[in-house]
Amino acid sequence: MQPNQPDVGTEVESGPPSRPPGARPDPRLLAALAAAKLTAGVIRGLGRGGGTAAPGLVADRIDPNLLAKVAARLPEGAVVVAGTNGKTTVSRMLADVLEADGCRVVHNRSGSNLVRGVAAAFAARASIGGDPRADIGVIETDEAAFPEVARLVAPRVVVLNNLFRDQLDRYGELNTIATKWRAAIARLPAETAVVVNVDDPALAEVTHGIAARRVAFGLAERHHRLDTLPHAADAATCRRCGHDLVYEALYLSHLGDWRCPACGNARPPLDVRGRDVHLDGVESLRVTVEIAGAVLGETVRCLEVAVGVPGLYNAYNVVAAVAAAQALRVPDATAVRALGAFRAAFGRIERVAFRGRILILALVKNPVGFNEVLRMLTAATGGLTVPTLIAINDLAADGRDVSWLWDVDFERLADGAAPLSTTGLRGVDMANRLKYAGVPSERIRPLPADLRPALGAFVETVPEGTTAYVLPTYTAMLDLRCILADLGAVETFWRQ
Repeated sequence: MQPNQPDVGTEVESGPPSRPPGARPDPRLLAALAAAKLTAGVIRGLGRGGGTAAPGLVADRIDPNLLAKVAARLPEGAVVVAGTNGKTTVSRMLADVLEADGCRVVHNRSGSNLVRGVAAAFAARASIGGDPRADIGVIETDEAAFPEVARLVAPRVVVLNNLFRDQLDRYGELNTIATKWRAAIARLPAETAVVVNVDDPALAEVTHGIAARRVAFGLAERHHRLDTLPHAADAATCRRCGHDLVYEALYLSHLGDWRCPACGNARPPLDVRGRDVHLDGVESLRVTVEIAGAVLGETVRCLEVAVGVPGLYNAYNVVAAVAAAQALRVPDATAVRALGAFRAAFGRIERVAFRGRILILALVKNPVGFNEVLRMLTAATGGLTVPTLIAINDLAADGRDVSWLWDVDFERLADGAAPLSTTGLRGVDMANRLKYAGVPSERIRPLPADLRPALGAFVETVPEGTTAYVLPTYTAMLDLRCILADLGAVETFWRQ
């Protein structure tokens, strides 16, 4: 990997300069780091969580520039990963690849992806004096936090995965996020690489004509195509002229090889493309990643990547990670080896042995993500064949508005005989949605909203030695994993 960041002591546009050799310590930074470390220690000592966000809040009160100051001292700079779906997986893949390449990586691996969570992760890793004790940063960021994180850390590489409708009460419509992203990306300098999924028409337009180097990735897959745009698709019209888009190939929601017959706007040429995707149920996938981009200054070549995560959406994540690794000049063999050893992040198709059963946890947080999980679980059989628990919460991190459940294609669950249990704060709403989707009432089993007794009751219905699916929203997933951690089945997410 070749450095591409300013030397220590060089001022960057979006943050304060790092401390030059021999300069006196920065008292505000020192105090902020000490307070953050103390806060994290107290929280963990009291068993109140992992201290993945509160230390960043405390530090911000003392020095709002903590993140910028520490990030400016990273010898190899920082990578910022943003998107509605897949950002946790892509950032973990990339962190694993960089560590396999010999880098010390600071990474908000717990998934706490607002500015305070990123600051907390950097503070936890850094010395009291502000040495990041890392070579490079890999930062997963929330969609709304992306512009501010990018401003603070002046990233060397930005990875943009996709933009889907998610938590309308927090983010607003896609145009709101796209407009803010466009402004943030327009400020990036020419030496920054923007690795972007141009199968997404919105992201192709957001990155059109930018000063930064655009590295376009997507799929060129002959199989695993959709016949029509799903009901939950968000970008069916051209962002330049408003005409309906036409798809030569449609892979996932509105992602694919698209064009506008009215104005000629079309998917840009791909610098990195995934093809020949082979899906192995809920176990794994293989994909050929073709490096074809002149932007990367490379000759055309192909990497055969096998990874222990399933689903077509994870094929996109693999291609994104490989494209980012190329932008960072990681050797091909290193990237392939690291991805081959990769395992799912917590709650993302995570396999948990519990009371003689295997529970497969699959996070579901918006219509597109839920549809893709259902597509993966039912692809081989046409319907669910194992008991399934769906846990729906409506806390702030989930989005208060659960009307999005009506945009999920639960109708595909109407066939089959597997029982469907529901729980969580909006478990009753979920049971009602299944009823309207045509699932027979005898297959629907509403369980208590309290996740602990609900999980116990669900597991009792699963025969020993068999597998069951658990499909939770974000806070329900965290709560279920805390319950499983208390019972010794998993590690707490912030220890992983």
